[in-house]
Amino acid sequence: MSGPAVAPHEVWQTLYPPGTFPQGGAGEYDTVYPGTLPDGRQIALPIRELPDSGGTRAVASLIVHQAAFEVEDALTAVMAERLASFAPDVIVAVPSLGITLGQAVARRLGHTRMVALGTTRKFWYDGALSEPSSSISSRGSPKTLYIDPRMLPVLHGRRIAVVDDVVSTGSSFGAVLRLLAKAGLAPVALAVAMAQTERWRDLPELRAPVVSAFATPGLVRAPSGRWTAEATPER
Repeated sequence: MSGPAVAPHEVWQTLYPPGTFPQGGAGEYDTVYPGTLPDGRQIALPIRELPDSGGTRAVASLIVHQAAFEVEDALTAVMAERLASFAPDVIVAVPSLGITLGQAVARRLGHTRMVALGTTRKFWYDGALSEPSSSISSRGSPKTLYIDPRMLPVLHGRRIAVVDDVVSTGSSFGAVLRLLAKAGLAPVALAVAMAQTERWRDLPELRAPVVSAFATPGLVRAPSGRWTAEATPER
């Protein structure tokens, strides 16, 4: 059993009661996989087949700015709670989907502002404070990350936490960390709504803890033709 049917326009819209969908290795899945929050509530995530996998591998997808507000609120509540123990002074948000989350997390932590990275170079930006970036969902459309140099006084000497929507391969996280390092900055923690698979854990630039509202495994095609969670590699 894979849980109730969810239409494509209904994903990310409902906080389902605990146990609505089987979790992890407990079942096979057709079109959605559940993200499960710490209190057991679940979010239906569409399954996206990975390009160049020959139809054998997939991941669960989260697009935060298409989610219901109550789902966004639930995610940012968990993220803020898990970041609170690191006592960050300022949130650095990663564009584009991390900015929505970063604003909400900063507010929940009692901050009066946050600092957003950018992907468009303003004429006053310094090219030395930039870093190329790509992600699992945008391999064919790489972008460049920038720090507004006017924000450096807000960041230097402060406890920084980075907020983004998803970490998967770690490639975009690596770009963020390299960019911050160019500015002489290192975060005390990083927070995401969803930790997708385990591949990001091998990111060489990663020195700070990563917290998430929930985690999802990679998915592989089962003999039935449906999807099932891939085995977690030993570490």
